[in-house]
Amino acid sequence: MNSTNSVPFDQRMNKSLYSRRKAFNIIGLIFAMCAMAFGLFWLGWILFDLLRKGMEAMITMPIFTADTPPPGTIGGLRNAIVGSVMIAGTGLLIGAPVGLLAGIYLAEFSQGSWLGKATRFINDILLSAPSIVIGLFIFSLMVSNRSFSGWAGAVALSLIIITVVVRSTETMLNLVPNQLREASYALGAPKWKVVTSVTMQAAKSGLITGVLLGFARITGETAPLLFTALNNRFFSWDMSSAMANLPMTIYQFAAAPDDTQNMLAWAGALIVTFSVLGLNIIARVVGRDKK
Repeated sequence: MNSTNSVPFDQRMNKSLYSRRKAFNIIGLIFAMCAMAFGLFWLGWILFDLLRKGMEAMITMPIFTADTPPPGTIGGLRNAIVGSVMIAGTGLLIGAPVGLLAGIYLAEFSQGSWLGKATRFINDILLSAPSIVIGLFIFSLMVSNRSFSGWAGAVALSLIIITVVVRSTETMLNLVPNQLREASYALGAPKWKVVTSVTMQAAKSGLITGVLLGFARITGETAPLLFTALNNRFFSWDMSSAMANLPMTIYQFAAAPDDTQNMLAWAGALIVTFSVLGLNIIARVVGRDKK
């Protein structure tokens, strides 16, 4: 029997080393708690100010029944809300399928090929690129020498969501155990059947979560729409011309000298914030672990 086992632990313990480590641990916890409190303080202040001013506008103005007004008159955000839904929804319909297919290719079919490596590298670059660069690219491609349009805004937003969905799709599919694929191959299932019926089914909640988070990201993007959809004070269903949207309305009305437009900017910011919050809650509910 080892003789050291017979000595009590409190006698074998290096008390000075333990005290020093305990002190460093306490100091680290204090700094972490202070940093958390500092961040939560400013976040709470921003949310409180947003709720106070946004709800004031929501109560006193016809936000959902009137269009954006000229200076000095009462109005709402109906045209901007409808325009944002149309532009962001079209961007989702364009970008999500492309991102899902590209992510499936990288996870299941690339197998270290040069095309897969190049696609992954380009996607990583676009994922970290400023959104204003994407807006400028679409401007030169679709708007220059033509006109601002909702379609151009939707394409710009689709390029943003593609990069997010590609990364999330590849990550989720790579988390699926290879044993599931091997068992399917052993039963004689072809590759396409394994991908569609096994791996995608196993990662279904993660794939949906990635799409929802990508949609939440493009909901409040302003810079790409500045060069593409611009804005429109009137209600319109025509996406081939300049179209009203919430991010651009907030951007323009927040700096306006008119108090009514300032209030509408706060109301629009509140709507965008709650929209993003709702999408994130849905994504968490869909992606939570099921017992």
